[in-house]
Amino acid sequence: MRAFAAGAEDPDWPENHWKTLRTMLPYLWPQGLPGLRLRVVLAMILLLISKLIIVYVPFLYKAAVDSLSGGVAGEGADIATRVARHIDLLAVPLALIVAYGVARALHQIFAQGRDAIFADVGQHAMRQVALKTFQHVHGLSLRFHLERRTGGLSRTIDRGIKGIDFLLRFTLFNIAPTLIEILLVAGVMLYVFDIWFMLATLAIVAFYVWFTFKVTEWRTRHRRIMNDRDTEANTKAIDSLLNFETVKYFNNEAHESARYDQALAGYQKAAVTTQKSLAFLNGGQGIIIAIGLALVMLMAANGVIAGRLTLGDFVLVNAMLIQLFVPLNLLGSVYREIKQSLIDMETMFNLLDEPAEIKDVPGAAALVVGAGEIRFDHVCFSYERERPILKDVSFTVPPGRKLAIVGPSGAGKSTISRLLFRFYDLDAGSITIDGQDIAKVTQRSLRAAIGMVPQDTVLFNDTIRYNIRYGRPDASDAEVAEAARHAHIAEFIDSLPKGYDARVGERGLKLSGGEKQRVAIARTLLKSPRILVLDEATSALDTHTEREIQASLSEIAEGRTTLVIAHRLSTIVDADEILVLAAGRIAERGTHASLLARNGAYADLWRRQLDESVAAEEALTDRPPGEGSAVLAGEI
Repeated sequence: MRAFAAGAEDPDWPENHWKTLRTMLPYLWPQGLPGLRLRVVLAMILLLISKLIIVYVPFLYKAAVDSLSGGVAGEGADIATRVARHIDLLAVPLALIVAYGVARALHQIFAQGRDAIFADVGQHAMRQVALKTFQHVHGLSLRFHLERRTGGLSRTIDRGIKGIDFLLRFTLFNIAPTLIEILLVAGVMLYVFDIWFMLATLAIVAFYVWFTFKVTEWRTRHRRIMNDRDTEANTKAIDSLLNFETVKYFNNEAHESARYDQALAGYQKAAVTTQKSLAFLNGGQGIIIAIGLALVMLMAANGVIAGRLTLGDFVLVNAMLIQLFVPLNLLGSVYREIKQSLIDMETMFNLLDEPAEIKDVPGAAALVVGAGEIRFDHVCFSYERERPILKDVSFTVPPGRKLAIVGPSGAGKSTISRLLFRFYDLDAGSITIDGQDIAKVTQRSLRAAIGMVPQDTVLFNDTIRYNIRYGRPDASDAEVAEAARHAHIAEFIDSLPKGYDARVGERGLKLSGGEKQRVAIARTLLKSPRILVLDEATSALDTHTEREIQASLSEIAEGRTTLVIAHRLSTIVDADEILVLAAGRIAERGTHASLLARNGAYADLWRRQLDESVAAEEALTDRPPGEGSAVLAGEI
């Protein structure tokens, strides 16, 4: 993926901006939605009308001033003439002042109407971009998510959506109208006055824009550093809070605070530099505006003295330039924010450009699960090319049978379950279900056919009902309760004050390990898969809870093709076949009894776990060494 932000000096940087804008345009002119397209057209029409009105407003001001400066009838005129002239001088300015007020009111009405009409378009665009990004991120590989920081990824999407909002509001309704107004004012200066007024106005505006862009480009580098520090601080904060218990276990609150403060200090330094550079930018803009305004007013004053211009013309120039410089005064901050919005949007759109490692092949059919036979045929796989994980692994799980895989850590046990779910593609070999290559069927149908009960059950921070229903979101409350009953957790849920509506907390931390596993079992039962994968589902539980959970697992595995990734050998003694993995290869295979009789690697693992269990039991009961070993041997 492209780096977070290219440097301002990168010659391709402007092209990156245009690419981002081109990516955004289809969302502003959505296909198949004529209502939204009509809103875009109406908004643009209202924008143009409002600008024409606001450019005409100073002319009403000029006419009123010229009317008021026309004087009254001389002393020698009769009373009737003087009264009539006085009435005229009151009536004309009054009408012009009323027209001035009406014109300003109409400008606001059209401008606000433009915003109201376009609101649906902008919000629809933001929603579609956010949804597409969310769906795409979910479609990326497990490898991508393991290498990314969740906090940083969330921040990237959040900033990108906010960038779209800002770009729509300020580019369409601030920058674009200002450019229109500049052209209109330049035309007025040429038509009403002369070419020198037009050239002076354009020169002032051009110098102002040049200064703003140059300084803002210089400031952008500091803003990127500030954003990087912000992302770093946010990631560390989220990571620390997600691991709240671990922080407490090791009494490392001060350590976490120091890490967070270090990130905040980097953000503070970059933010201070950014603020100072903003002060320089705003000061320079103010000086340019003051000098330019004074220069053009001197030209107008000279025209008044020479008799070429009226006092109203002098006021017209002043009003028009001040009116023009009001939106231009915001150009620095707006341009900076637009640049930042483009950076944030580019980073988010780069996520959309991130290729999905695992894709359905063209014309992929849905997996049709019959008996549910699983076959691994000469499977080779590596996460990194120089470090192979599985080497020529072949085995078959017959329909309705249970196959267990054991071995030391790093042997490749959990990798097998990930490959079955097709989180990764194979380097060589094939995996089939009922004779269908899983690489040639749709991922959705493949994963719908497989149920998983993992070792570390992570629940959503929602209700127990929601977490169980996650196995099949359209399930009824009665079906949820039935799944809970079969998972032997219904009695516990009923004992809670809020029952199924009790919230489980972040990652399910309000529940014990056994309770979380039962919720996971109920969730899998509700899914009702033909194939079941148990990935060390009880290794983190105590012996008593493990036996209870194991009974539930045996119940849901009944009649299903089951693949068990096991750590505790006591949980797989009833398996139809046991594979022993070592260094990515199958070292031994057979039933529990035949592997013990072979007295090989499996038997060594069995004896080691038996000794650990005996030692643990003796430590708990304070019995003499050796006593009770025969009983434990029968249990294990």
